[in-house]
Amino acid sequence: MLQGKEILLGVTGGIAAYKSVLLLRELTKEGANVNVIMTKSATNFVGPLTFQTLSGNPVTTEIFTLFASSEIGHVALASRADLLVIAPATANIIGKIANGIADDFLSTMVMATTVPVLFAPAMNTNMWASPVVQRNISSLKTMGYNFMEPAEGELACGVTGRGKLADIDAIMDEVKALLSPDDLKGEKILISAGPTEEAIDPARCLTNRSSGKMGYNLAAVARRRGAEVTLVSGPTAELEAWGIKVVKVKTAVEMANAIDANLDGVTTVIMAAAVADFRPARQAAEKIKREAGDYCLELEPNPDILAGLGRRPDKPFLVGFAAETSKLLEHAGEKIQRKNLDMIVANDVTAPGAGFSVDTNIIKIIDRDGQTTDFPLMSKEKVAGAILDHILALKQKRRRQGQ
Repeated sequence: MLQGKEILLGVTGGIAAYKSVLLLRELTKEGANVNVIMTKSATNFVGPLTFQTLSGNPVTTEIFTLFASSEIGHVALASRADLLVIAPATANIIGKIANGIADDFLSTMVMATTVPVLFAPAMNTNMWASPVVQRNISSLKTMGYNFMEPAEGELACGVTGRGKLADIDAIMDEVKALLSPDDLKGEKILISAGPTEEAIDPARCLTNRSSGKMGYNLAAVARRRGAEVTLVSGPTAELEAWGIKVVKVKTAVEMANAIDANLDGVTTVIMAAAVADFRPARQAAEKIKREAGDYCLELEPNPDILAGLGRRPDKPFLVGFAAETSKLLEHAGEKIQRKNLDMIVANDVTAPGAGFSVDTNIIKIIDRDGQTTDFPLMSKEKVAGAILDHILALKQKRRRQGQ
């Protein structure tokens, strides 16, 4: 989604400057054209040649740099940018900008630009907690500047606490959010993701092949587009997106309870989780040993979370998923009626590039009136965007019809 975007990356003088190289790499991999501006102190940590090699653009370090022989540097770059990211942002650059000081190329650039500016601070824990730094950050936020919260952990100075540069994935997610439309602003969306686990004994469980990738992509894209998102997740290896409330569960009963506890004010529920239909009727207190003869595992049904949501008198807009291996449209169409859904996302998990544990999917979206929309093989991030677009279109259509 960053294809063709013009991004300015400001690098200031902190040990976390080396991580800016990783951020630059991710930005360019996503298709952005990145121009790097370094403060003089930043060049003591990473050489400009590194950034120039990875970006393919000259690196600016001097305030009087000219472009195209006659353009004034900070004005030229500011006029063509879509976003300015300062990572790492030191207490020094934050203080200068908060107080209107423009004495180098980067601080001058911030004054000259009209596009969103994102600060990703990194500094000593005590500096971060300093009343002066916090006052400057509060002042900048009031003026409309955007901030990432630094991460907690062991810092280069040996102190453990808050002050590390936010994870690169988190910064990337906020970059995408600032460049995305706010068309979901005002929506409160609850999304379920991943498998559930039903214990057989302390060592074994019943589960399924769901990786959680689809649900996590839905949550990330919805948050970027302005929605308030709660993600109820079964056990996965997926990384949590920044700015999302995540509730971790294991069993279907725990998922049902977590969803019920977080429904207040929710406008849309997207049930992307692969919830186990059954659980063992009894959980063994100790590991079951192999013995001669057959072993019978007795099962009992789990609560049908989706059907329960569909029966609610205050039912939010409800989206289900149908992961099938045969008769895709028939099974999905029956499910949308039986569970009182507004739409369903159907996919054949046996198709190459679709289904569980892959980064792509092939889906069909079926509306309650039976209308079907087919989508080609896409990344799950793009699939998430298509699903959210469809939800918006259906809601707008119903508002026009007075439903």
